[in-house]
Amino acid sequence: MPTNPAIPADAIHPGFEFVYEAHAELGAPLPIGQTPDGARRIIPILSGTVAGPRIRGRILAGGSDWQVLRSDEVTVADATYPIETDDGVLIQIRNRGLRHGPAEVMARLAAGDPVDPAAYYFRTVPEFIAPLGRYDWMNSSIFLCTGARFPNAIKLWVWRVI
Repeated sequence: MPTNPAIPADAIHPGFEFVYEAHAELGAPLPIGQTPDGARRIIPILSGTVAGPRIRGRILAGGSDWQVLRSDEVTVADATYPIETDDGVLIQIRNRGLRHGPAEVMARLAAGDPVDPAAYYFRTVPEFIAPLGRYDWMNSSIFLCTGARFPNAIKLWVWRVI
């Protein structure tokens, strides 16, 4: 069996298409407490904006991020929330991922201090449920997201894997 079969370069290195930047205002964390998985809390998602080359709109109130802080100090995010596009289409997002970094960086982040997003790892995989029509391309693609956390807000940059 050959050890170096001819594989197209795009099969090894997928490309990325920028989809949007989101900014969301967050409510105060609601602690659930210690569980067998780790410390759990709920972060209410209050409102926000979505702006990019293929989609623009707002994040509607009512979503939340159900987080768990594992024993290895990794925060597991599992956020579900709706966006409404500028043309009135509702899209559901479920965004799951991880945030972690050096202890001193994470302590500064938790204290609400300004922290360069490059100082910690914050990556998620958003999944979209869009109605058929203008945005149904979101139902048939994989997306990756980078993020930055602020005291009462979050910024996300979403990319479609091509």
